[in-house]
Amino acid sequence: MAVSSGFAKTLSGAKMETFLSLNSSSYCTSSVSFVLPQDMRVSCKPSRNNFRRRASLNHKGGGVRCEVSTASNDVALAAEIDPARVSSLSALEQLKTSAVDRYTKERASIVVIGLSIHTAPVEMREKLAIPEAEWPRAIGELCGLNHIEEAAVLSTCNRMEIYVVALSQHRGVKEVTEWMSKTSGIPVSEICEHRFLLYNNDATQHLFEVSAGLDSLVLGEGQILAQVKQVVKVGQGVVGFGRNISGLFKHAITVGKRVRTETNIAAGAVSVSSAAVELALMKLPESSHGSARMLVIGAGKMGKLVIKHLVAKGCTKMVVVNRTEDRVAAIREELKDVEIIHKPFSDMLTCAAEADVVFTSTSSETPLLLRDNVTDLPPVGSEVGGSRLFVDISVPRNVGSCVSDLENVRVYNVDDLKEVVAANKEDRLRKAMEAQAIINEESKQFEAWRDSLETVPTIKKLRAYAERIRVAELEKCLSKMGDDISKKTRRAVDDLSRGIVNKLLHGPMQHLRCDGSDSRTLSETLENMHALNRMFSLETEVAVLEQKIRAKQNQK
Repeated sequence: MAVSSGFAKTLSGAKMETFLSLNSSSYCTSSVSFVLPQDMRVSCKPSRNNFRRRASLNHKGGGVRCEVSTASNDVALAAEIDPARVSSLSALEQLKTSAVDRYTKERASIVVIGLSIHTAPVEMREKLAIPEAEWPRAIGELCGLNHIEEAAVLSTCNRMEIYVVALSQHRGVKEVTEWMSKTSGIPVSEICEHRFLLYNNDATQHLFEVSAGLDSLVLGEGQILAQVKQVVKVGQGVVGFGRNISGLFKHAITVGKRVRTETNIAAGAVSVSSAAVELALMKLPESSHGSARMLVIGAGKMGKLVIKHLVAKGCTKMVVVNRTEDRVAAIREELKDVEIIHKPFSDMLTCAAEADVVFTSTSSETPLLLRDNVTDLPPVGSEVGGSRLFVDISVPRNVGSCVSDLENVRVYNVDDLKEVVAANKEDRLRKAMEAQAIINEESKQFEAWRDSLETVPTIKKLRAYAERIRVAELEKCLSKMGDDISKKTRRAVDDLSRGIVNKLLHGPMQHLRCDGSDSRTLSETLENMHALNRMFSLETEVAVLEQKIRAKQNQK
């Protein structure tokens, strides 16, 4: 950062301290430069940002023109400032005004801040995992942040992703990352090292790929679509699961269904549960597949799928440890030709001692099996390879990492399932290309829907503008008519004014709507919006985003 000597004298003492503080804070997120009347120049450039912006104040024609441009949307915003006031404004005040003006006029962005099996180890993901019951609380806390308007949480064994509508991209990402650090205890720097950030269309496309099973460990895996549906189900009625985010997730469900129907990508694909079974069988001698003693800890959705896949591979007897017998009885009723023995959690170690392969899939937030528990277990026979297998598909993990240090024990978690994902790879890749074409088409449709929402503020502002004029002129008319006019006459005059306004607004309003009911394109609708904003000076009102940010700050 460079400041001229004359400017340094102007910003001496406390002012300079404040100025330096300002430039080291969130205001110094974009390149800002000013040319003041005294030919003084201040510049501040960001060390890292996803987009660049430039603001300049140029003394020209007796006024000052403030221009803002972005790499993604070259927009010039002009504001005339009284020249007489310019000299009385300090450079610091001008910098603050420009910075606030710049980011409050950004369009709200859909952002995903995520960590997945592709970017972060299971040790980190399990600390960040948010149980489904806590999703509404998380949404509330996220929407309580200054620059977050809407939010959703997608937390599974393979990913932890937070989707938000951010009033400012940079500030929104910063606030969410700090929130993730606070809730998980992981330093911000470590989260930043493993996270991925996607904005707007890229974020949309990512969720559609997730819902279609293209981003899963196993291509075409179907369980993730049910998890996306659960996000919508849990979010219903939750303040903060708003129109943009709910619309995004509902559209993602449509995409997931369409991809599976039109490409049949799920055919031959395996879920995490079936991959776990495949992995266990890969590690066992083939001769022991029918005789190995199987133990499944947990009879929830994942556990039930493990049991079904074991049966599909020829297993006819297994022990299931679960807190209650109800779920096990239901599974036993469904798989009548299989011997399924239920045991309570108090017998877990006894059952583990009698098993060759142990699958764990519970929602416990702390490990169920630690080194001390496993050390005393008797060894398994050579017919199963001489090592007891623990296949842990839970996040957080049910088997402590220290267990893998023991001899004659092999521990596998969800990150190890990559070994079994090779089956039918070529066929699934071809189907994935077909799915991508569908996703691209659906992404454009969603973006068009979201773009059409841009006209809503203009519709509201135009109606409010017309209503202010109507009320003012109505009051003038009634005052001229005197105090002795009847209520009937007042009502008739009021109805007359409303009717005139509604008829005059009908045409403009029709040209601002983009619901697919006519042949008008989205670009034409947005052109109409910009024209009306210019004609009626609607853009000179306080920015919508600025109103939202101020309202949030006033609530604190």
